[in-house]
Amino acid sequence: MPRLPRFDIAGVPQHVLQRGRGGDACFFSPDDYQYYLTQLLHASQRWQCAVHAYVLMPNHVHLLVTPSRLGALAGMMQSIGRNYVNYVNMTYRRAGTLWEGRYKSCLVDAEHYLLVCYRYIELNPVRAGLGGEPSAYPWSSYRCNALGDIDSLIEPHAQYLALDWDEEERLQAYRQLFANDISRENLEEIRTYVQQQRVLGSPAFQMQVEARLGRYAKARPPHRPRRGPDMPASER
Repeated sequence: MPRLPRFDIAGVPQHVLQRGRGGDACFFSPDDYQYYLTQLLHASQRWQCAVHAYVLMPNHVHLLVTPSRLGALAGMMQSIGRNYVNYVNMTYRRAGTLWEGRYKSCLVDAEHYLLVCYRYIELNPVRAGLGGEPSAYPWSSYRCNALGDIDSLIEPHAQYLALDWDEEERLQAYRQLFANDISRENLEEIRTYVQQQRVLGSPAFQMQVEARLGRYAKARPPHRPRRGPDMPASER
């Protein structure tokens, strides 16, 4: 059965997840992380994708990206994946794939979920026990978005800029978002929607996407059979 096309709308942010094969590591030294970030910068510029947030974990990657046109995100990810795998195979004298299948992605409702996705991504190292605070982890966008460090990869989203017109006040407002934990409900929503590659957003936003693309946008509840009368035939 052919795979359904990804949800893809130009100008709408997407949360991207790519894991190492079988949960294995995909980064082995600081040089590897830096090489990946260099490839991400080049590919994002080439494919005109705005990167708002990222974290490179030892065995997976999270990105928050807005593509400028249809197919741009796929082109960017294919370019990064191909170049990075070649680099790893040559550096460590290995062969074969590095990733666990294709990357996963979901559309993100910027008005209601974008900033919580920023936090979800940049708090990954803290949840994984790799640091007591996000600023302690070197391979994420937190120090740029929260502390003002220069990072040529990052293009701030309008929702981020709307935190305050003054840069210092905006940085402080962003840091304040991290004062409270992400709710369990939000954590489960974000994880479920990126795993199922659906549309993370308000019911109104999901309905807009369904009307535009003619596809069912909501994630399936846990343990629910894939087939169901509320899903169009194309989704069964």
